[in-house]
Amino acid sequence: MQIHRCSVSSNSESMVRNALSRARIHTRNVFPRRSGLPIAFRRACSLILAGSSGPSPILSTCPALLQRSCFHAEPQESFSFVDDTIYAVSTAPGRAGIAIVRISGPSCLDIYKSLCPSRPIPKARYASLRTLYDPSTPSEVLDSDALVLYFPAPKTVTGEEMLELHIHGGPATVKAVLSAIPRCPSMTPIRYAEPGEFTRRAFQNDRLDLAQVEALSDTLSAETEQQRRAAVRGNSGELGRTYEGWRQQLLYARGELEALIDFSEDQHFDESPAELLTNVAAQVEAMLKSIASHEAASHRGELLKKGIRISLLGPPNAGKSSLLNQIVGREASIVSQEAGTTRDIVEVSLDIRGYLCTFADTAGLRTHPEQSLGSDSVIGAIEQEGIRRAKAKAGESDVIIAIASVEPTDSGAGWSIRYDMETLAIAAGASQSLVVVNKSDSVPSEVLSSLMAEFQGALKQDMPVITISCKEAQSNRATHDPGRINYFVDQLVALFKNMTALPTDMEDLLGVTERQRQLLSACSEHLLEFIAEARSDPEGGECDIVLAAEHLRSAANCLSRITGRGEAGDVEEVLGVVFEKFCVGK
Repeated sequence: MQIHRCSVSSNSESMVRNALSRARIHTRNVFPRRSGLPIAFRRACSLILAGSSGPSPILSTCPALLQRSCFHAEPQESFSFVDDTIYAVSTAPGRAGIAIVRISGPSCLDIYKSLCPSRPIPKARYASLRTLYDPSTPSEVLDSDALVLYFPAPKTVTGEEMLELHIHGGPATVKAVLSAIPRCPSMTPIRYAEPGEFTRRAFQNDRLDLAQVEALSDTLSAETEQQRRAAVRGNSGELGRTYEGWRQQLLYARGELEALIDFSEDQHFDESPAELLTNVAAQVEAMLKSIASHEAASHRGELLKKGIRISLLGPPNAGKSSLLNQIVGREASIVSQEAGTTRDIVEVSLDIRGYLCTFADTAGLRTHPEQSLGSDSVIGAIEQEGIRRAKAKAGESDVIIAIASVEPTDSGAGWSIRYDMETLAIAAGASQSLVVVNKSDSVPSEVLSSLMAEFQGALKQDMPVITISCKEAQSNRATHDPGRINYFVDQLVALFKNMTALPTDMEDLLGVTERQRQLLSACSEHLLEFIAEARSDPEGGECDIVLAAEHLRSAANCLSRITGRGEAGDVEEVLGVVFEKFCVGK
């Protein structure tokens, strides 16, 4: 913002100082201390007080107009508000029973009068049956049974006048109506909307903040029930209000520090610089705790949006591929008695009771050839590469399922549970894991119980262990849960709930996106730098205050990029990244 100096008469100096005092009262905030004025206003008043003497028609009008009229300011560059009227099809392309054409802008009524000549404007927000005519040839009917809805500004989705045409969804009808709209006489341009332009106008007209825009994008792309719920929570607007409140706190705190810089020599303050820095630092520390909870919750929300990655690990021929096929309900992986049939990673994505999951079937892990059940007594180069990829995939996964199996002993005289120690070590080191013992149908239940007790005693870490039988699940036995596969899925879903659950009063945090989390992390770094700077000099020297105020400015700008509000210079670039994800008509 560039400030132009204007003249002020000498007898108006007291008016300026009185206005400063009144404005200081009106800018109090959550910090329990006297707040500083906005820096631009303080500097403007400093210029006025330093100006030449002479009558000022602005100041002589009314003291109440002083703050908004005593200086001229060039507005900052903002979003480009256009007067074009835009239109687009909001429903999916292709043949359908109904197609909805959405129109937004100042020429909505002009378009209506051209398409529906001699018919009254519909009652606001009520559907009215109309016949649509070609504006160039009024006798030609475009659609004889269309529903028209008119939404007057500003209480609309975009904040502008809007018109919706619900027409028959045949491709020819849709094409005819779309070609007729830009030919309607209008005082302003009429053009087809760009991707996400309706939502962008809603943002520009303060109908949505940027956090709500991102939640809307998540709603449009939601494929599972849990994704939908997370998106709905983020669309409440609570996140945006929280971040904007934090930003305002930082701006006011920065104003207090800059007031010390500008007026410390000729003004008396209630607190010394050191006391002020200490009090602001205490407020910042409380904010850091809140930001930390948002960052932690964002990971849970990302699990719902991007999906939970699950790796199936275990020795060769333990039943990893068979288990995957049972979960998916089709043969996604090759199943054979020959060990090591899975050499590369097979990934399958599916919806399990509302949770998006990606299962990775990996190569069997073995360190020595004798760990194989088959005749494959050599670990070749291809198998070694498969084992390497399996371990790498495990490191990227959110959940590890370690698979063991009930097998005959080497002598053939008994039974044992065959497992891979490295697999169990990987599962023990993972944040979430589950141990599955396959082929439970191989032995009687009393033998299985004895084997399980011995196996669980050998585990170095307490992990949930369940038994299944993929072979039994493939049979046609009329049992409630053959092979206990449904029970396995129940345990898996319980694990998913534990990974993504939040207290009821924090469920809105599931809407935090990865972009927002990164900006919150950057904001935290700037706030930590502020605290370090504020406590570096017990005397609170001026240099420390200047640097501390700059850290607060950087932190506030990070929050500006989350909500799309404020003075961050790169907000326009951020908006481009967010809105490019939207389709035309939204």
